[in-house]
Amino acid sequence: MTTHSIPVLDFGSQTAQLIVRRLRELGYYSELLPHDAPESQVRALSPVGIVLSGGPASVYEPGAPVLPTWLVASDLPVLGICYGMQLISHTLGGIVTRPTGREYGPAMITITRPHPLFADTPTEQPVWMSHGDRIERLPVGFEAIAANPATPFAAIADDQRRWYGVQFHPEVVHTVYGRAILNNFARLCGARPEWQPGNFVAEAIERVRAQVGDEGRVICALSGGVDSAVAALIIHRAIGDRLTCVFVDNGLLRAGEADQVITTFREHFHVPLIAVDAREEFLSALEGVVDPEQKRKIIGEKFIRIFEREARALQGVEFLAQGTLYPDVIESTAPDRPKAAKIKTHHNVGGLPADMQLKLVEPLRYLFKDEVRAAGLQLGLPEEWVWRHPFPGPGLAVRIIGAVTWERLETLRQADKIFLEELRASGYYRATQQAFAVLLPVQSVGVMGDGRSYGVTIALRAITTEDYMTADWARLPYELLAHVSSRIVNEVEGVNRVVYDISSKPPATIEWE
Repeated sequence: MTTHSIPVLDFGSQTAQLIVRRLRELGYYSELLPHDAPESQVRALSPVGIVLSGGPASVYEPGAPVLPTWLVASDLPVLGICYGMQLISHTLGGIVTRPTGREYGPAMITITRPHPLFADTPTEQPVWMSHGDRIERLPVGFEAIAANPATPFAAIADDQRRWYGVQFHPEVVHTVYGRAILNNFARLCGARPEWQPGNFVAEAIERVRAQVGDEGRVICALSGGVDSAVAALIIHRAIGDRLTCVFVDNGLLRAGEADQVITTFREHFHVPLIAVDAREEFLSALEGVVDPEQKRKIIGEKFIRIFEREARALQGVEFLAQGTLYPDVIESTAPDRPKAAKIKTHHNVGGLPADMQLKLVEPLRYLFKDEVRAAGLQLGLPEEWVWRHPFPGPGLAVRIIGAVTWERLETLRQADKIFLEELRASGYYRATQQAFAVLLPVQSVGVMGDGRSYGVTIALRAITTEDYMTADWARLPYELLAHVSSRIVNEVEGVNRVVYDISSKPPATIEWE
């Protein structure tokens, strides 16, 4: 188990969990906790330092999140990032104001005084700024250690207290030396880089045992993806045959996926599995629904009702396990992140019904995809499972823009299958982190067989990413895209046009809905 850590207090930043991720990558254990978490909860992690995340609020506005009083009185080193730095200044007697302009995007800073926080980094360095407020006067004891023309206090330090602040975001890849800065803060805390992703599995098993108890029974929502598979194996190791997996065929899956999941899980993992054919239930509930948020909530509730029904049939089941990851939580603004902005509702987070009868077990809730894959390999999952691209819980329903019908699902399934087949054959499946087809509610005129056609449009989406919080569109070869387009138009009835999505995240999300 972890003997010490550097927790991150969450003030609502969309990249708060990236701070946790970077610290873990560097070998320091970290968890994201609410900014108002009780001192006892933070101290339980044996912290050697604390990071304050950024956030969307202004420190001087009524109702803005405040600095915990216990932290001010503690002897712990602190690093404030963006809002966190402004909060330090505001709380300790400095002045924070809103200037006429804001600073967003790439910027250069200059290290104005050599300092251990910037050890082994250049005097001039690129960073990523995202702030509308700035510090006008520092609290007593602090001094500036970095600046640029727009931000005179780009980084600050009180060496006696060991409290530091940076106005930029060291956790994002655009801050080139951000990892070094976070590593330097960890060193200033006296932390030892002893944590490895593999350690998570043993800790997760213990947490599941503590939550479920000695007699609790769990059903696991199994989708066939790496997330739910890793969650299931962790829980199975924790409680053995008190786990039953439930696979629901909702009719919104990729081609051949239902048969593959059922066969592979029963024969390879030897975990009890119940397969439920609920295709008609889901399609009936989605009939005529166009709004993506409504789709997600309908699907989320339908899943829960089916799991509750299966739990009643099994008798004595109190818990529902899901493979929820942290990007889902961030974008949905789950109850434990009340200060964050909602991007979209994930069916297994914000889409859960308020009167749900089962208690949730989510062993992967604060992990990123790459950390889940590392855990999966440690648990013995086959590589083909570990490296499968993510598939959304609502399935093809959020890749069909507009109403969901069986005919439109079959069209999309065939196009998606062709795209993935060609990516695998060309070696680009592993070079991308997610790729899929989208069915657009757009018809256009074409010429097929010397005659006029009026067919539907398929959009192809392929992205590269480290953490799924930001992503870039994959630069696939033109020849590959041309071949995929030709196959789709020739093999999928009713399609006469294929387009390729070249949007990054942000401003777009990875999924279209």
